[in-house]
Amino acid sequence: MNAVSEQIGQEERRLVVINKWFGLYDDVQQRRDCPSTYHEELLRQADEMDRLGLVDWREWRDLRRLADRSFLKAIAGHDQ
Repeated sequence: MNAVSEQIGQEERRLVVINKWFGLYDDVQQRRDCPSTYHEELLRQADEMDRLGLVDWREWRDLRRLADRSFLKAIAGHDQ
């Protein structure tokens, strides 16, 4: 039963941090105000999720790609 509890706890933690990541990703104001800081924080959070084993390498790569695309759109002025 303990192993099941640990698995559930790990999955809950995973969902919390992924939701936090997407919360920042969806923050248009932050992206407009300081695209570089916004981008760096998204990358930092993705790297931390990878380090903690909360995402696999494909998910980590996809999060970083989303962050890069969003940053490029922001600096191109598509959030205006």
